[in-house]
Amino acid sequence: MRHYVKWFFVVLLISSLTSFIEKDRPVTGLSVGEHAPDFVISSDASDALNPVQKRLSGLHGNCVLVNFWASYDAPSRIRNIELSRALVKSDAQNQVEYVSVSFDEYESIFRETVRKDGIVGTNMVDTAGEKSKLFRKYELKGGLTNYLLDENGMIIAKNISVAELSSYLNKRRS
Repeated sequence: MRHYVKWFFVVLLISSLTSFIEKDRPVTGLSVGEHAPDFVISSDASDALNPVQKRLSGLHGNCVLVNFWASYDAPSRIRNIELSRALVKSDAQNQVEYVSVSFDEYESIFRETVRKDGIVGTNMVDTAGEKSKLFRKYELKGGLTNYLLDENGMIIAKNISVAELSSYLNKRRS
């Protein structure tokens, strides 16, 4: 019996030590300092007959916050709501262009979620979901995230919170 107890503690010790290894792994996705890949932003502008299309690179000259989310992913949806409201509340819409990209597979769910959550800015859906080229281009296999881009399309922050965004905007004003 003592032999089994001894091995139990050895296994427990090894498993607790190896649990820290996972935390030190690099986060997947693009990194700060990389140039954000270009893509076409297809916004419906509430007019199904005249969809608005522009390129991310066409927004150069402005700071852009690109937020990737899906209605089925609660953390990304909450972050989308918080960032959208923070930009409206701080009147920062003149400083930062908000691009909200959903990976919902059904456009009807996307539209209802945007309406219900009150998301402002440019909203688009990629109904190919996690199989889309955009999903792969931004290497989002590790989870949905957001990127703050400078005026040249360079990533200056990743997975930015409302507090970090507010701090960044305050620094820009000064």
